[in-house]
Amino acid sequence: MVKPKMQAAQRKEKYSHDKLQKRLRRNVGRAIADFNMIEAGDRVMVCLSGGADSYTMLDILQSLQRNAPVEFELIAVNLDQKQPGFPEHVLPDYLDALGIEYHIIEEDTYSVVKRVIPENKTYCGLCSRLRRGIIYRFAKEQGFTKIALGHHREDIIETLFLNMFYGGKLKSMPAKLLSDDGENVVIRPLAYCAETDIKAYSEEKAFPIIPCTLCGSQDNMQRQAIKKMLSEWNVQKPGRVESIFTSIQNIVPSHLLDTDAFEFEHLGAVKNEQALGAEAWLLGTQDQ
Repeated sequence: MVKPKMQAAQRKEKYSHDKLQKRLRRNVGRAIADFNMIEAGDRVMVCLSGGADSYTMLDILQSLQRNAPVEFELIAVNLDQKQPGFPEHVLPDYLDALGIEYHIIEEDTYSVVKRVIPENKTYCGLCSRLRRGIIYRFAKEQGFTKIALGHHREDIIETLFLNMFYGGKLKSMPAKLLSDDGENVVIRPLAYCAETDIKAYSEEKAFPIIPCTLCGSQDNMQRQAIKKMLSEWNVQKPGRVESIFTSIQNIVPSHLLDTDAFEFEHLGAVKNEQALGAEAWLLGTQDQ
């Protein structure tokens, strides 16, 4: 027989889990609606890396799909980059248990990155370019209409500061993107989701996490420095991260310095005939 205290603890745990799931569902649903991410008939490639973010994205998208007003397909895709020790059975076993359609792409980008990048340099730049090229090509071959990536709110904020500090540009990571060749649409359904919520949800769901042994162990990455900075800021001033994210959604080009984003050249006071007449009369009275 289950004791009353145990029952109360179980109810509290379930309530907490349900509340967290609802928050994630609400944020993902809002992002999809705001950016028109998924439409009727879409074939969505859900890029599954084996990390907490992509597992959560797939789980929440499946949950939303069951009650969505339009029909769309979700197909999980993993890129096996042939990193030493990569547990090849983990994702297929997990996806088979879910009963979802999936593809495992095998491309040895690991050897390429290790050969080209010096030991004391970060691998992420080249690795991401190679990975993006493979994913884009596969999406076109398989007829996917959308490519879903698991980047969350903090990823977007970190990218903003990376571009500011190291690239000299005021730009971030868009929630929806058309590829340079115009043939792929990338979406980020977790754009409004907090990293802490995703981590908590992943732990509760006990997703079979696969760590990245290629770049995850590098401690000289610029992104890690930005992440540490933001974390310290948020400890000093709670709510600062949320405020920064809100600012990305409320841009005022006229109060920045980009002459391509705002026509400062033709900016001037607009005076109509009535105003000009009143001004002339005022000047005339001052001369008397």
